[in-house]
Amino acid sequence: MKQFQAPWGKALRAVSAAATVILLGVAAIPVPGVWWMRLLPLAILAGALPFVVRGYTIQDDVLLVRRLCWDTRIDLTGLRSARFDPAALRGSLRTCGNGGLFSFTGWYWSRQLGRYRAFGTDPKQAVVLTFDTRRIVVTPERPDAFVRELSAGLPR
Repeated sequence: MKQFQAPWGKALRAVSAAATVILLGVAAIPVPGVWWMRLLPLAILAGALPFVVRGYTIQDDVLLVRRLCWDTRIDLTGLRSARFDPAALRGSLRTCGNGGLFSFTGWYWSRQLGRYRAFGTDPKQAVVLTFDTRRIVVTPERPDAFVRELSAGLPR
C-alpha cells in the first residue's frame, strides 16, 4: 500500500480563497423578506467541502481517492498506462463537476484527452491514467514516483 498526498496548487488556493470570501460576503448581506437566500452561499460552501481530495492510496488493484469523509474507489484493472503530464488539464472544459472550490473534480473534456474524470488539486502535478474505455486524471505529490508505482503492476 502506497500513499500520496494531494497538495493544493496556487490556482486552487486562489480560487478557493476568493470564492469563500465572496460566498461569505454574499451570505452576510441582509436581504429583506427573503432571509433564506442568505443560506444559499453557505450551502454551496458546505456542499463543496466534503469533495476535497486529500490524497491517493494505491492498494493492490485499486486506487483510493481519499476525500474528506470517504474514499472513492477506482478499479485499476485494465489500466494501460500512467503518465505524468503537467499540461494535461490545460484547455479542458468542465462538463459536470467542480472547477476549483476546494478541488478540481468531476467530468471534463479536452482535445488532447477527450472525455475524462478528474480528482485533483494541482494541475501541474497531473497524472493521466489511460484505460481501455476511460481516462482519469489525478494530481498526487511526487507524480513520477506515483507513475512508477502504478507502472510496476502493468503488463509488459
